[in-house]
Order: sequence, then structure tokens, then C-alpha cells
Amino acid sequence: MRLRPAGVLAALVLLLSGCGIGMPGWVPWLGKQDAPSAVATPAPHNPNLLDTPKPGDIRQRPTEDNEELSDRIIAVVNNDAITLNELIESIAVYRAENRQQAGGPTDEELRRESLARLIDSRLQLQEADREKIQVEDTELNEEFLERIKRYGVSTEEEFDTLIRAQGVTLDSIKKRLRDGIKVSKLLRRKVALRVSVTEDEISQYLEENRGKLETGLSYHARHILIPPEDDSDTGWEAARIKAGILRSQLTDGADFTELARQHSRDASAKDGGDLGTLKRGELAQDVEGAILGLKPGQLSQPFRSPLGYHVFRLESKEGLEGEGLVRIRQQIRDILFRQKYETRQEAWLKEIKQRAIIEVRM
Repeated sequence: MRLRPAGVLAALVLLLSGCGIGMPGWVPWLGKQDAPSAVATPAPHNPNLLDTPKPGDIRQRPTEDNEELSDRIIAVVNNDAITLNELIESIAVYRAENRQQAGGPTDEELRRESLARLIDSRLQLQEADREKIQVEDTELNEEFLERIKRYGVSTEEEFDTLIRAQGVTLDSIKKRLRDGIKVSKLLRRKVALRVSVTEDEISQYLEENRGKLETGLSYHARHILIPPEDDSDTGWEAARIKAGILRSQLTDGADFTELARQHSRDASAKDGGDLGTLKRGELAQDVEGAILGLKPGQLSQPFRSPLGYHVFRLESKEGLEGEGLVRIRQQIRDILFRQKYETRQEAWLKEIKQRAIIEVRM
């Protein structure tokens, strides 16, 4: 598949979005990440006071009218400048990723949040440089080739041809990728390696959230549906009797699949009454209760629903034991790791901000 020229910019924006500084890809992710906090509101500038910047300060001053628009410096982080052009690109990335979501932030909120992300990114890159973290060319090339393959481009030369038409260079893209890898390494050293989850913590979470965890388990069942000929009491009674007769035949060894194909009036009849694999909560609560109350291989008594009488057979179900328990415990480990990671990362970012001098010029 080749990218159409009109879609190159959108693909490029998505490519660049992968370079944003945040949670690295190897960190387990469950649920939606919260939006970064906005830049703290700076105190009003008073030229009559001594105004020597101090670590932890976030200062603000108006921009100079004669500054070139795209190169205008909008923030300085420890003498490292952030330009208006960088902010515009950051906002474009966000909008490309969230273009189909309703109720997003206002333009002003998006501007502030994007600037906050840029400041956090610059602080982390500075820390990575202080830690002398390096990115090998082989690491960068592997990451670059993996990302461009997502957009139907197989070689660097082919991608270079496409993006040059948009006035973008490979060097600028690779710099962003290199920065992203560098910060991922830093976060692993400063945050991830200092987070651990114990088996006791997993067991405690399991017991406290057992009900919620069970709703994510699956089960597999079949059924035969016998609807009434009409809505009279006689029609419903006849349906119940027929369902009871079929259940007796199944108890005596009849093949469920064949009886379902012959007698069931549900769309699943052609598949031998197979309802497939279901997640808990997909069916009506009373129907699901009748099925999950069975043991694997067990038949239900004729069960009445608004559609008629059913005979269910439970094929299998996941539970909080065996392989299901192993899978659930791993999910819990990921959840707890994520929570601890975010707490640790937030504290670490706060720590490096307190040592920094940040000046906002917007």
C-alpha cells in the first residue's frame, strides 16, 4: 500500500506523535492516560522588584514585537528555548490523534497543555544529557523503520521522497525519534526500575476487586430455543413441554448439535445452537445467571425468556483459578505497576522542576 500525497501530512503527524515524550512503549498500559497538567500560572512580573530567577520559578514576560513569528521563543527551560513553531507542531499532533473525539479541550486549554508537555519534555531531555544517556544508530534505525512501515512505506528513500514535498526533512524526524528513545531510557532508569509489585499486593487487590474482575471473564455455551406458537397460555405451555422433551433426549445421550439444528428456532440453529464465546455482561442478567449457574457440560432446566423456552448447555467458562487466575494476576500486576509508575514519575518530574528555572513568554 502506498500513501496518497494528500495523506502524507496526516501520516507524518502520526509518525511524529510517536516521538512525544511520555510513557515509553514497554510500560504496561491499561485504561486511558490522564492529560498532562497545564503550565502553572506565573506570578505577575513586577519590574520594581529584584527579579533574579530562582530554581523552581516559572516566570512570564511578554514577547518582543520584532521577533520572527515561527521562530519566536515562547518559553525558556534552563536557558534552553522552546519556539512557537514547536508548539504549533505539538498542537497539530494532538488534533490529528483526537480528531474524531467530541468534547475535547478548548484552543486555550490545548495551547496550555501542549506547552506543559513541551516543557516537561525539555526538562527530561536535559536530565538525560546530564545522565550521559546515549542512543545507538542501530536503535534509531530500527525504531524509524518500524514506524514508517505502519504507513505502507518500506524504505527510507521512499519515505524521504514523500515528505520532502511537505517541506520536512528526515533529519528533523530522526531527531525527534532519538529524543524519544533517550527519554524512554531515562524513565526506565529513574522511574521504572524503582517500581515493584509484590505478590501480596496482587492478592490483596484480587480480593478487594473480585466482583469487578469476574465481569471480564468469558464463557462458551449452546442453546436450543423453542418459541410458543402464539402468546396464549396454551402456546407457552406447549413450548415448555417440548423443551422438556428435548432436554430428556439430551440427558439420554442425544447429540446437542443435531437437536439444535432440527428444533431450535434461533439464528444459532445452523451452528448447532452455538452462542460462541461471550463476555460476562453481554447477555441479559437472568439468562446469563441460568448459564453460569451450570457446570461445564451440564444442561439447564427449560428456561423461559421473552423469546420462548431455552435449554442451555455450558461448554466452558473462565474462573479465577487455573489459567484464568494466572492471566488475571498478570493484569493486576500491570494495573498496580501503572499506578505506582505514574506516582513515581509525577514525583520525579516535580523534583526536577523544583531545580529548574522556567520562563514562559506567552
